[in-house]
Amino acid sequence: MRPSGRAPDEMRAITIETGFTKHAEGSCLISFGDTRVLCTASIEERLPPWLRGKGEGWVTGEYSMLPRATHTRGSREAARGKQSGRTQEIQRLIGRSLRAVVDLTKLGERQITLDCDVIQADGGTRTASISGAWVALRLAVNTLLEQKLISEDPITQKVAAISCGVYQGTPVLDLDYDEDSNADADANFVLIGDGNIAEVQATAEGATYDEEALLRLLRLARMGCDGIFAAQEKAVS
Repeated sequence: MRPSGRAPDEMRAITIETGFTKHAEGSCLISFGDTRVLCTASIEERLPPWLRGKGEGWVTGEYSMLPRATHTRGSREAARGKQSGRTQEIQRLIGRSLRAVVDLTKLGERQITLDCDVIQADGGTRTASISGAWVALRLAVNTLLEQKLISEDPITQKVAAISCGVYQGTPVLDLDYDEDSNADADANFVLIGDGNIAEVQATAEGATYDEEALLRLLRLARMGCDGIFAAQEKAVS
């Protein structure tokens, strides 16, 4: 029995509230159960030096967690003077995931930064960040198209992410904190709307697992991402 009482293939409730902030070109508040992430997209008419003059744009991500997003207060990374390895890993993952569905040559020489700020954490913050960042990116690109700053849509597909794991011997979908902290294995899947895979992070924690267990987790992830794709489509339509 899962701590939440959910069935093994049951996700937490997903909500996406668009236009959550006033100034960003695209924004949303995404919730996976009690995990809530504010995702904003900022368009800047500048590029990293190594990309200038190449006729293409850039999409990147930044990630942070508010001090009281968890059970106890964590210190701000700005106050410590550097980002943790976990933060750097997650924001690289966000950037890679979004770039997997963007034709950078159609974006023009501009950068879109996706800021993902966790305001409440209950497991799955990186997957909620990726899923919400796509919505913010979609809204920002719509702004570019409406203003005729670009002539073609650079976004090729939807992208979404979900966590799965082996909890008490059973593969389960969408881990919350209680499950994630006690799972025998956990995995994060980043899937594309056309069925392809952008990234898989899968780790044995309490016990190793076999190939069939990994495939069962992938099948669960596909079910979960289908639900996220539907929520994304509803949010931006």
